[in-house]
Amino acid sequence: MTLLHLLLLSFVSMLFGSEKADIVFAGDAMQHKAQIDAASRGDGVYDYSDCFTALSPYISDADYAVVNLETPLGGEPYSGYPCFSAPDSYLDALTDAGFDMMLTANNHTLDKRDRGLVRTLDKLDERNVTHLGTYRNAAERDSMLPMIVDIAGFKVGFLNYTYGTNGIKLNSDAVVDYIDRDKMARDIARTRSCGAELIAVCVHWGLEYQLLPSPAQRQLADFLVEQGVDMIIGGHPHVIQPMEMRRRADGSNVVVVYSLGNFISNMKTVDTRGGAMVKVNLERDDEGRAHVASADYRLVFTVPPSAASGNFRLVPVENCTKGDVGAKCKAFTQSAERIFNKHNVGIGRDTVTIRQQKMTPLEKFLYKTFGALQK
Repeated sequence: MTLLHLLLLSFVSMLFGSEKADIVFAGDAMQHKAQIDAASRGDGVYDYSDCFTALSPYISDADYAVVNLETPLGGEPYSGYPCFSAPDSYLDALTDAGFDMMLTANNHTLDKRDRGLVRTLDKLDERNVTHLGTYRNAAERDSMLPMIVDIAGFKVGFLNYTYGTNGIKLNSDAVVDYIDRDKMARDIARTRSCGAELIAVCVHWGLEYQLLPSPAQRQLADFLVEQGVDMIIGGHPHVIQPMEMRRRADGSNVVVVYSLGNFISNMKTVDTRGGAMVKVNLERDDEGRAHVASADYRLVFTVPPSAASGNFRLVPVENCTKGDVGAKCKAFTQSAERIFNKHNVGIGRDTVTIRQQKMTPLEKFLYKTFGALQK
């Protein structure tokens, strides 16, 4: 960016301030053996550079983007289900796509035991990637929480919990944030008292392959709403589940997303081939108080390798219309839309065409401020 652009940005910031921001949340970033094999280029090189090209402008154009990293970076030998370990370059592809935060509290975080958990944190720290949900020890957790991120002037607190770790137990001082209502209530209260204007709780919960939330999910969501949380973002079922925009007695909104489904994977049933991304829009009222203004979702689909593309690719469903893959994408889309159209409350589908190129910092600022750029 030129000096002139920087001066213009500073001047307009002083005039208008930051009144809007948005956060994109993505589902489970899986790494099955077929994905590892497709990325292999020999001699220990794994290339994921084209996996997220079609979605990267959408992700990076948001003020902040969060994804569930549902695989340890456990080192070699790399492996898929049931005990994952992804190449480090998978992390590079996710960050290059525009993700700012990786969630690590999920049922696969101990697939490579405590060593894999710690190595994952090491690799995230080496790349200066913000992460949440697992820690090397209790002291590190205490030093990292509350995690409050400044997102275009909005102070947003984040928390991340999982229902379990596939029966694998910790054997060191490492910490996994498991779902525990007393602990969650304390964490939420502390996050608020330390200055968070809004709080997002990302939860790994629910029953796999069920398109509707379980009673336990609904009860925990009710509890979190009562604790004053503003965004509840769920994952784990590997299929989408409904989204709700709830309204509290004081008039404030709460986004509840029961499951975003898979972000990218090699799962092959109709409902597991794709997932959703949700964009939460933040605004300030006339008195400067931050609130959730609205939210919308996009449907995405994993295209398997082909002669034209040797890698798995994630695409918006509207870009996937041809041949056998197009038919499978259509089946996924129709199934997801049946659930969303029937059960969503106040959260609709974003149909705006995704830009082909990422915005420059100046373009992003002007678009957020004036809404005048061509998308």
